[in-house]
Amino acid sequence: MNYNKKTVKDVNVKGKKVLLRCDFNVPQDKATGAITDDKRIRAALPTIQYLLDQGAAVIACSHLGKPEPSFDKWAKKQAEKGKDPASLTKEKWEKTLEALRMEPVAQRLSELLGRKVILAADVVGPDAQAKAAALQPGEIMLLQNTRFEKGETKNDPELAKAMAGLAGADGVYVSDAFGAVHRAHASTAGVAAYLPAVSGFLIQKELEFIGGALADPKRPLVAILGGAKVSSKIGVINNLLEIADAIIIGGGMAYTFAKAQGGAVGDSLLERDWLDYCNEMVAKAKEKGVKLLLPVDNVIADKFDANANSQVVKTGEIPDGWQGLDIGPETTKLYCDAVKDAGTVIWNGPMGVFEFEKFAVGTKAVAEALSKTSAITIIGGGDSAAAVQQLGYADKMTHISTGGGASLEFMEGKELPGVACLLDK
Repeated sequence: MNYNKKTVKDVNVKGKKVLLRCDFNVPQDKATGAITDDKRIRAALPTIQYLLDQGAAVIACSHLGKPEPSFDKWAKKQAEKGKDPASLTKEKWEKTLEALRMEPVAQRLSELLGRKVILAADVVGPDAQAKAAALQPGEIMLLQNTRFEKGETKNDPELAKAMAGLAGADGVYVSDAFGAVHRAHASTAGVAAYLPAVSGFLIQKELEFIGGALADPKRPLVAILGGAKVSSKIGVINNLLEIADAIIIGGGMAYTFAKAQGGAVGDSLLERDWLDYCNEMVAKAKEKGVKLLLPVDNVIADKFDANANSQVVKTGEIPDGWQGLDIGPETTKLYCDAVKDAGTVIWNGPMGVFEFEKFAVGTKAVAEALSKTSAITIIGGGDSAAAVQQLGYADKMTHISTGGGASLEFMEGKELPGVACLLDK
């Protein structure tokens, strides 16, 4: 995939209407609807402010949550979850949609920008059309939740055309929702068929750092892969074995590797269907001359609990009734030493159950080691990003990705529809 894409700075937006795809899929308090973390809104501010300063009229859009725009489909899904079909009324369905309207986002965005954000009552309906038509340079409006439209997730060309139409014949499409670019939706990819499409600053940064690390890394390139399952990282491991100098394995998936090599893993997380795959990866690493580091010891617990009894055992020697919840002290030293002289480090997935302080030691040590290295450090979104932020090392990292799923697919070498549709430089 070509990572060299045109950005907002490569097009003239003065006096034009810009359809801007953001990622405003923010967490909310279930009871009040209040936004509990506005990081994603803040992340969009540099692109929005630049467009407004350049004299563009900005039509921002985003999804929020997973609304089901069809009552029949919603009722069917609820019934499959065991809900009484008689209780599934249109009123209840409408309440689920009401909870995912964009009003709280518009309010917070307005506070952060220090100017009024005009909110449309629909996505491409009469209200959105009228407000887009009246929008003046230097003004910003926000469409309703894009997933209120049935055609959004199906990348319906008619919906994409209607959304693009809001920007007019000389409009521009700016993609700045990295967390959604791995999905071929109407608002992330479809609209690019009707408007010249460029990236915002957020996506430009992701392409520069992750794309650069994959295409032409400063070496040695060390990849740290953690998290629960081998199955979720198959493509990533495969792709990185082609380009990395060393791969470090931690987290729950390390126990599947240990079992594959004949070790005892007790009650640890295990994916039996992936044992052969683990052995294949070990063999492939040897063949490619890639250093594959696996845990040599583990911190194990007698139950999955923050206050569980714990002990340290060698890898492959976990007794029944016990489960691995973190890498051990020898492994921690091994992994920290492995990143000291790296040129580039990509990290995706924690080393243990970092949510429990007792079992966050390995993850914290790796984060601290990365904070002290002179390497380019790229954190691949999701749990690893949450861990780095929670542990207080976020400002010491070169780049923290804003998209968990997107960054994973990026590292797998997959084409991202929301990036592929942008104009090449």
